[in-house]
Amino acid sequence: MHLKLSVQLLAAGLILPLVALAQTDEIQVYDAAIVSPGSAELTIHSNYTPDGLKEPAFAGGVTPDHSTNGAFEFAYGVADSWELGLYLPVYTVTRHGDVQFDGAKLRSLWVSPHALQREFFYGVNVELSYNSLRWESTRTALEIRPIGGWHEGPWDLILNPILDSDFRGLGAVHFAPAERVAYNASDQWAFALEHYGDLGALRRLDAWSQQSQSLFAVADYTVNTANSVELGVGHGFTASSDRLVLKLIWNHELF
Repeated sequence: MHLKLSVQLLAAGLILPLVALAQTDEIQVYDAAIVSPGSAELTIHSNYTPDGLKEPAFAGGVTPDHSTNGAFEFAYGVADSWELGLYLPVYTVTRHGDVQFDGAKLRSLWVSPHALQREFFYGVNVELSYNSLRWESTRTALEIRPIGGWHEGPWDLILNPILDSDFRGLGAVHFAPAERVAYNASDQWAFALEHYGDLGALRRLDAWSQQSQSLFAVADYTVNTANSVELGVGHGFTASSDRLVLKLIWNHELF
């Protein structure tokens, strides 16, 4: 039964980009939970933009409208407080059905051990990417994602004040905060609101209309000990945001 369910979910993660036929491969707030030491996990990220920006962020870049993008993420637990990850491939399916390879990423995540059992938890994720020049305007990029949050009864409050760098100087680093407020209705179901923003470069933050500002309604379902699914619907509130984005995240324990 578990094998059949895993195959069905994998097929859904692979087919969604093809039938749905953005610029973000991972729409997720990190909560400091990591894979157990010696275990590995596969996460499939798939984000479809049915109503998005009609022009790319830079010349030759991906046009978000009616495109699907995401990544296959492999994670390995090194210790109670340390996880390593590989995103391969990062991909796009354009509105015309063309499949594009966008790059790969390596990450290292350090957290407070057993974060799910703590009232206050924290961590930091460091991520280095190698990009195609239609995905990013530079070949390499760096993300530093601090993590902080609180578990209060059935409620979670999580903050990710993200810093994105394309190695063009400290002042050019972008501030892209993400937050999540979640209610855990049961051991299987959680419902959340997530905010994602890009406020611009640190040397001078963008005006509101030039910022990316989106709010997602999210439902998380734990299928069993080896599988979980997250579905979300997001709406952008500025002229520089995609108006409607759908996200799917499927987690599967490999061993």
